[in-house]
Amino acid sequence: MKKIYTLLVFLIVAFSSSAQVKLDDFGRIILNTYLPENIALPTEAKNLLKTKLNQITSNNGMGGVQINPRFIITANVNIGTKDIIAGPPQLIAQNLDITLFIGDALTNTIFSYVTFSLKGVGTNENKAFIEAFKTLNPKNKELLSFLEEGKSKIINYYSSQCDFILKDAETLVKQGKFDEAIFNLSLVPEVSQNCYFICLDKMASIYQQKIDTDCKVKFNEAKVSWTASQTPAGAEKAGDILSAINPMATCQTEVSDFIKAIDAKLKADEKAKWQFKMKQYADKIAAQKEAVRIAEAKGKRDDIYRESQAKRDAVLQEKQLSRNLELDKIRANSYREIALEQARNQPKTVTYTKIYWR
Repeated sequence: MKKIYTLLVFLIVAFSSSAQVKLDDFGRIILNTYLPENIALPTEAKNLLKTKLNQITSNNGMGGVQINPRFIITANVNIGTKDIIAGPPQLIAQNLDITLFIGDALTNTIFSYVTFSLKGVGTNENKAFIEAFKTLNPKNKELLSFLEEGKSKIINYYSSQCDFILKDAETLVKQGKFDEAIFNLSLVPEVSQNCYFICLDKMASIYQQKIDTDCKVKFNEAKVSWTASQTPAGAEKAGDILSAINPMATCQTEVSDFIKAIDAKLKADEKAKWQFKMKQYADKIAAQKEAVRIAEAKGKRDDIYRESQAKRDAVLQEKQLSRNLELDKIRANSYREIALEQARNQPKTVTYTKIYWR
């Protein structure tokens, strides 16, 4: 087998599209399957190998769409011997070594690798490769150790780079790129607990800045609209703008005063549509507050339960008791909704190039 010299994978354009992105793709470690275009395999065999790599990651909870394409699983195939077996039918027996890699495409770092010797027999070279790749078992102990080592090093990456991730997010916030900052922070996996919770708290701050900034813009827009047309139609238009303001924005006092001012201007028979719209907005605020209240109450009950388990898992409990995990879940899902939309708007092509072997 050829020895590894170095793995150079340059990330040219990041992120896949797509409608396939889901909320639960965030907060997990995802390995993106990559095979170089020039790998010496017939097309059908290459496609099967790619499917097999997808199967390996999916079966072990590391499969998904390319939300964060920097972490990859890839393979290199080296043919040992190729024997012709007399027929009929004549058969080809391929003996080959396949080396699987997990790495960071952005820093060109190999996290883990494992090599398997495979044999496949078929009526042609393509079928011989296919039969060989079929023997890769996703539950193989060596393969599981390989995945675990790669996962461990990815977690270590987030632990060691957490400060830089936060600084990058702060830079984006200063540029007014709130959604992009939240997206990047949401990529930190939950298994990297320290960095995950730090980033979750940072997202809370960024999210508040985002909705407060949005509130100021929409509030000013509503005021301009109402000033231009202080009529029932003008009130309805202003109401549409105000209804789009996030209920948790800190400008609610000013919005409430403005709503009262419009209400006072309208005659009794002109208020129906306006008051219905504002009732819907008030209900939205009440529903969000009630969700937080329920989460806080459940968090207190969970704390009591966890306290009864103190002897069993004291260290982990000490970290978790300081947080309301139900509220964390609500918050995380709110931020992931933003990250989800950001992911769908990313460029749709991933290009990895330059892999060298010795």
